[in-house]
Amino acid sequence: MGDGRWRTAGSALMRVVVVWAVSTLTMLALAGILPDFQLQSDDGDSITKIAFTAAWGAGAFGLLSALVWPVLVRALLIVPALVLGMLVFFLNGSLLLVALRLIPDGRGAANPETAVVVAAVMSAVASATSTALAVRDDNAYRRRLSRLADRRRRRSGADSGRSGPPGTVFIQLDGVGHDVLARAAESRLMPTVANWLADEGGHRLTPWRTDWSSQTGASQLGILHGSNHDVPAFRWYEKETGDVMVSSRPASAIELQRRAIARTRDGGLLTLDGASRGNLFSGGADQLALVLSMAARLGKGRRSRAGYFAYFSDPANAVRTALSFVAEVCREIGQSTRARIRKDTPRIKRGGLYPFIRAFATVVERDVVVAAVIGDMFAGRTAVYADLVAYDEVAHHSGPHSRDAEKVLARLDRSLALIVKVAEHTPRIYRIVLLSDHGQSPGETFVGAYGLTLKNLVRAGCGLPVPRRAQRTRSGSEARDAVRIALHRPVEEGEVEHRAKPSDPVVLASGNLGLISFPDIEGRASREQLDRSRPALLATLANHPGIGFLLVRSERHGSVVLGRGGTEVPVSELKDGEGPLAPFGPGAAAAVRRTDTFPHVADIMVNSMHDGATGCVHAFEEQIGSHGGLGGEQSRPFLLWPADLSAPVAEGTELVGAEQVHEVLRRWLRECSGPQIPLAPPGVVGGAEEAGGTVRTAG
Repeated sequence: MGDGRWRTAGSALMRVVVVWAVSTLTMLALAGILPDFQLQSDDGDSITKIAFTAAWGAGAFGLLSALVWPVLVRALLIVPALVLGMLVFFLNGSLLLVALRLIPDGRGAANPETAVVVAAVMSAVASATSTALAVRDDNAYRRRLSRLADRRRRRSGADSGRSGPPGTVFIQLDGVGHDVLARAAESRLMPTVANWLADEGGHRLTPWRTDWSSQTGASQLGILHGSNHDVPAFRWYEKETGDVMVSSRPASAIELQRRAIARTRDGGLLTLDGASRGNLFSGGADQLALVLSMAARLGKGRRSRAGYFAYFSDPANAVRTALSFVAEVCREIGQSTRARIRKDTPRIKRGGLYPFIRAFATVVERDVVVAAVIGDMFAGRTAVYADLVAYDEVAHHSGPHSRDAEKVLARLDRSLALIVKVAEHTPRIYRIVLLSDHGQSPGETFVGAYGLTLKNLVRAGCGLPVPRRAQRTRSGSEARDAVRIALHRPVEEGEVEHRAKPSDPVVLASGNLGLISFPDIEGRASREQLDRSRPALLATLANHPGIGFLLVRSERHGSVVLGRGGTEVPVSELKDGEGPLAPFGPGAAAAVRRTDTFPHVADIMVNSMHDGATGCVHAFEEQIGSHGGLGGEQSRPFLLWPADLSAPVAEGTELVGAEQVHEVLRRWLRECSGPQIPLAPPGVVGGAEEAGGTVRTAG
């Protein structure tokens, strides 16, 4: 026992010495390359003296990084997350300047700009060296992870060892459709996923079918909280309050979460020792990081950015992510420039702040969320649900089948490989479930194809003035709103778009799903009312070549679906493969019927056309890869699970709707860990009582 401790201490000391030596050599090399970085007196020194100076400076910088950096980052958590990212270089450079000041006889000197460069290079080299040593010494790596897990278990009072029930990690690849994942695995673009599927007895893959509203707000609410009732789209207008609900805005997200908990009287999927990372909703978890619904909270309960400290407290992490952020901005600028030069079609504008929003989604959020998941696994948490939004954000602007999006898939696979590697060293066995919330369908935007927006088409049908020049419809983006929150910028909460008159229609877009509401008509408007007040509107919309079908209430026939050429089918008589729904495939009729029952369904629900041969749709937003309605791959996400768990549904049947996915995931948690009895009492952050419900036992 004593010999083992001595060997461990000796191995750790050796790694420290090696990292110190490599850092010293790095400092010497930089001193020779950079004219403004000095490690000797003005009169010159011997090689031995210069080497001693470099060793002193490298040791002082390493010690300051280990002791002072975490304190600085914790103190700076009050500043916006992206501002903290930009401060990484300044803080690191400042620590190097302090370290140089500590060198005897004042032999170390550097300009502030040079200090930033030297500190960044030294942090990256030290991190790479330490990681390489840990990988080469697998036993040391195991012991280090085991000690970390043991400390956390002792703190929580949990048992030691890997003999307990398995934990479960749910990784959501936002926007990745079933067919996209299958092709990426088959081509080895995602080797980790390919190995799971190729391994006999490893993992199984199946598609599932979304609701009509094929977007993260509806899907993730249903998956995490068991109900997405009355979520007709990504954004919708509520007449009784005059507000626009937007799934990616904190106040709307927490209200949707409250409604779901009140309906199910259940805290969510993660109420038993769970963690929610990078999601729109908490799922009832007590451990939260980058959870949008919690960003609306004030005071101690506001922990949506808790994951930033755990990640950025390591200066090497901070420098690596900051460098990757800059590289991703440059990559996006280069890719968009090449797309313009090649005159790729379809294509949308990708300038302004978009390169920075993309870099935030594909680098900062990814790194922080993956690090939080790894921390949860070290801590032995029972259930973890994390959302990686990188692919979804890029596919919206570059297309779901573009090379840009494929490169993002490859990088996401590397993150999965890291999580798999970590699972070998965690205090409990983990089963990893991979899933998506929706897919994406490609296609030219509605305004690009027809020269006018849905809003202008509605205004023309109502006999209202239409601008001569087509205006862009602002694109919805979870990443955009997440960036605003990270910057501590206010997110407009459910404002109604500017209307010249109170009676003007409210026209909202959710991918290729459009919602039209008339504030001057109390309750849900009927077809007969619209025909009397706006006689040309419904015919104008239904006969437009870019529109597939409309849903509207009729006083005589109940709700009806309208198509081209005067086609009218009562909702109760809808059948898949017939009438206006013929191009939209299986399940379309049931999805429309379900949405028709929602209290906040729009007066007119508009679904764009769908080309069955190409899979293309027309987004009513500025997106060439879209989701939100019916048509194509957007309604066909995937579920990939370990084969030792039960099949999601009986053979020969389909997995339909996010609520059914919730029941499958809950069943798997029971299979792994037994009955799901919440550890925390009601009223904790993310709990059910706080949101108006009670917690049930899912035994």
